[in-house]
Amino acid sequence: MDMKLGTTLKIKGKIADDVDGFVINLGQGTDKLDLHFNPRFSESTIVCNSWDGNQWGQEQREDHICFGPGSEVQFTVTFKSDIFKVKLPDGHQLTFPNRLCHSHLSYLSVSGGFNISSFKLD
Repeated sequence: MDMKLGTTLKIKGKIADDVDGFVINLGQGTDKLDLHFNPRFSESTIVCNSWDGNQWGQEQREDHICFGPGSEVQFTVTFKSDIFKVKLPDGHQLTFPNRLCHSHLSYLSVSGGFNISSFKLD
């Protein structure tokens, strides 16, 4: 992946029926995650964090969870120099700081029961 500052990632997919959550990671690789986006259905929350080689940052929790198992959803993530703007399927927007201060992201991973149907960088 080649995501530069000012770029927006649009990711569409279906959440599996039998999952408690899923993870979307953006960063430089498995050891440098600028945005860890982790909806947790049993907690009715979205956890965002960053991973810098050997430690997690401070969790940021958002209680606005407008989707669940079995949903078809679209998320957009806008990559700015200071923040990530994540737009949820109902239009609600959350922000997360660009703590690692990267200006280019080359890594995207999705796990835990989110099946991607399409993704696009604009």
